[in-house]
Amino acid sequence: MKSIYTQVTLAVSGVAIVLLSGCSGMTRQEQGVATGAVIGGVAGNLLCGGILCTGAGAAVGAVVGSEVTKHK
Repeated sequence: MKSIYTQVTLAVSGVAIVLLSGCSGMTRQEQGVATGAVIGGVAGNLLCGGILCTGAGAAVGAVVGSEVTKHK
């Protein structure tokens, strides 16, 4: 059963990455937040598979993406 969730997660993340690559109007930091959220959500889902882990992973990924792309 988990393999179905993994396949769905990978498909959704692939679509999200394609959609995010077309966001040319976004700032670099906004792109970093969105990309970090997608990657964190996928990682959280793969680690424990629940909606809570996916959400927590997305939140942490968004913060990390924001910090990595912050203007210095």
